[in-house]
Amino acid sequence: MSELQALQQKINYDKTFDCVQCGYCLPACPTYETMERETHSPRGRINLVKMVAEGKASVQDLEKPIEKCLGCMACTTVCPTNVQYGEILEGAKEVIEDHQIKSTSRKKIEDFLFGSFFPSGKWMNTLGNLTWFYQKTGIQALANKSRLTKLAPLHLDKFEQVIPQQPSPKERSKRAKRYKRKRPAHAKVAFFTGCVMDSVFFETNQNTIELLLRFGFEVVLPEQQTCCGALHAHSGKVNESVELAKRNIKAFEEEEIDYIVNNAGGCGARMVEYHHLFEEGTTWRERAEQFVSKVRDISEVLAEVDDLVFNKSVDRTITYQPSCHMTNVQKVKNPPLQLIKDVPGITLKELDRPDFCCGSAGIYNIVNYEDSMDVLDVKMKDVCGTNSESVITTNPGCLLQMKLGIEREGVTHTMDAVHLVDLLLEADPQQK
Repeated sequence: MSELQALQQKINYDKTFDCVQCGYCLPACPTYETMERETHSPRGRINLVKMVAEGKASVQDLEKPIEKCLGCMACTTVCPTNVQYGEILEGAKEVIEDHQIKSTSRKKIEDFLFGSFFPSGKWMNTLGNLTWFYQKTGIQALANKSRLTKLAPLHLDKFEQVIPQQPSPKERSKRAKRYKRKRPAHAKVAFFTGCVMDSVFFETNQNTIELLLRFGFEVVLPEQQTCCGALHAHSGKVNESVELAKRNIKAFEEEEIDYIVNNAGGCGARMVEYHHLFEEGTTWRERAEQFVSKVRDISEVLAEVDDLVFNKSVDRTITYQPSCHMTNVQKVKNPPLQLIKDVPGITLKELDRPDFCCGSAGIYNIVNYEDSMDVLDVKMKDVCGTNSESVITTNPGCLLQMKLGIEREGVTHTMDAVHLVDLLLEADPQQK
């Protein structure tokens, strides 16, 4: 196989021919709307991939347009020829990663983040505990007052303002690995805690366990579970993503369970595609397919329970910001809305453009901050137009991004961002 043929195979050249350059994707693409450049549209990126695969353009020509893609997959929902844009995008990112010349310091940072930090439960707990210490001791208040946070790189000072208050290390250590019910359970589920979700939104994870118990499920937390691998895949680190998938498949195979439940749209989207990481006919493909068949978003399993009552009215006007990956990849649309409508006292005002990305997209809002804020500003115009008191989300990245949007718009005194799980628990659900 020649070098060009190997490139074509890795970049999914054969799949680019499904794109007929019709332009249906243009109105659906957030970056095309905010950047107003053909190269930052889905069809423009596909055309560049094709040119690189044919030796008519360099990988360097492809790098910026691909880097600026949010990966929201909104284009795939309107494409009349069913172009596999996600596979083309991941192939392009892997090729860019292979060709990239990085400084020694950057490579060391990336090796630590993707090789040790995100996949490690210990590091995630340490991050949560350090954040608690930072908040509890008054260091955060002092740093903000003295404007030391402005020295943080990558605009991290903006995100520092919207991170929720963290539980103490003692509270984190109390969490059990297995939760049984006194009453017969509807099913036995394994809860995927996630990396960012468990470190930054630990209490929402705890509320998820509580909800599952109240809705009639037995819950286990496999000890060997790790990062889903989405962040690795989004950065072109395909091999690392495959290894994380294997680790999770092994971890969840150890339990006899009915469902693998997650509460993060991005994580769920990665896990439902694990089988695509392995060749057909292989043992790993079969194991991955078994794993994928059990993956469910929390809203899916809760929406199926009918012997439930909400004991508390939540008198609030809310709007719902769907997770792009939950909607466009997992194809989970109605369950969250159904649950929201079941909560007594809620007034739901739907967005004009609910499918428009918020601009979070994994770590996109960190590495492409200004571009992300342009997308967020479009979203917040829609959100603020509903005059809602709360924005409901189903993904940690979306939740932080909406909190940041509320801060940027100066409406923190009238609006907040809340995970669906926390809203449901506030309504005090109980089995009949």
